[in-house]
Amino acid sequence: MFPLVYEINTRVWLKELSDKLGRAITLDGVPDEEFELFGEAGFDMVWLMGVWKPSHYSAATAASHHGLRSEFLEHLKDLHPEDIASSPYSIPSYEVNEALGGHAGILSFRRRLAERGIRLMLDFVPNHMALDNRWLPEHPEFFITISKHEQCQNPRSCFEYARGKYLAHGKDPYFPPWTDTLQLNYANPATHEMMIHNLAHISDMCDAVRCDMAMLELKEIFNMTWGNLGGMMNEEFWPRAIQSVKKKHPDFLFLAESYWDREWELQQMGFDFTYDKPFYDFLGSSPVNVIKLKGHLLADWEYQKKLCRFIENHDEIRASERFGPNHAVAALVMLTSPGMHLVHQGQLTGMKKKVPVQLLRHAREQSHKALLNLYLMLFKFRSEAALQKGMTEWLELNADDDSLCFGYCRSLSKKQAFVLANFSATGIDTKFSHPALSGLPVDAVTSFSTRYPDQPHERRISDSTMSIRLAPHEGVLILVHRT
Repeated sequence: MFPLVYEINTRVWLKELSDKLGRAITLDGVPDEEFELFGEAGFDMVWLMGVWKPSHYSAATAASHHGLRSEFLEHLKDLHPEDIASSPYSIPSYEVNEALGGHAGILSFRRRLAERGIRLMLDFVPNHMALDNRWLPEHPEFFITISKHEQCQNPRSCFEYARGKYLAHGKDPYFPPWTDTLQLNYANPATHEMMIHNLAHISDMCDAVRCDMAMLELKEIFNMTWGNLGGMMNEEFWPRAIQSVKKKHPDFLFLAESYWDREWELQQMGFDFTYDKPFYDFLGSSPVNVIKLKGHLLADWEYQKKLCRFIENHDEIRASERFGPNHAVAALVMLTSPGMHLVHQGQLTGMKKKVPVQLLRHAREQSHKALLNLYLMLFKFRSEAALQKGMTEWLELNADDDSLCFGYCRSLSKKQAFVLANFSATGIDTKFSHPALSGLPVDAVTSFSTRYPDQPHERRISDSTMSIRLAPHEGVLILVHRT
């Protein structure tokens, strides 16, 4: 089955539980009720985001950064100094934060997940490390050196780790540097060995890793960005790193955060799944980009089945904010598309305020239980054979792409799942034809509506054509089971 993954902001979650229960909660003391929710939802994997040892330098940067402070105040009007911590992606070492329960805590949490058939995912950040990482100052050669001349040209690009000696901050070539990090030098084979050792260490604590900005370690991208300063990277990092871990743990899973159309390339290097940012962008466009979404969903199956679909994660704005009244129908499209499905903490209850990753507390918001119940129903539909293994075909509706109404079918032998989505503010009478509808008994069809989840959806079938009315911002799932 395609995995259903639940991302948790670990520090925020444990603080919320601690405040709720009136005592300090660490990973080895999470109440059983939380695990029951994981099981009820049918999550296959829990991603604990931000469990590693915090960086003192990163915390100081976060507390004094003018741009970040504005973001913090936008989220928390009653911001306090103790609400601000280091970035979870500025990592000094891959040891579990003692404040969260340490090594024993993560092993206990993983064991309790395993008892329920759920696996644990943790973060791996291959591009950079914290300024106060455990390898400095003994091994500056693991990082990109900046000369005094280059430092004068751009003082904000580097860190003076020793008197008159500079190392580059980590960066994405299209954005300013992350000033609480140091860029790793993959032109140095010793850096490869050090990071593979870290991966092996992490793999003993969990069942999967989400690899941050995984495309930055591709040889072509590294050499374009850093070749002038660090030398040329001669060997790809990912194939050997992944093979090394899978030799030790054959069922270990690798998820790549990937952009710039590098998904297929990373899949060929061994990644089990890669982020599907195009899907998110096409679906979240205003208006939804039906033409590009169609082309994307009809791509090669070997590519499709290794994509990780999402409509929210910690880097993106909340689904309820981005999709507005189309949140539920977007969730239906996401959860009925092939591949891994990633769901973010707070998404299920309609939270609208994105939590900056340096904050330990989130703003209070109203919880929407009706949305939670809808998600739980959609999660159950995921187990349908047609939605796990069925090929995707586009449905020709009696409406053009400008109507913001579209549909597709996932087919497997005598089982079909038809998905109809209306992203517009107006209702529409739709119809489509499909051979599987011909001579279909009434009891062979079940349907589910995101707008009216507790009511059967009215539909008519004549010969091989189905007619169905879609309300504004409504998604409908129609399941066909022939005996």
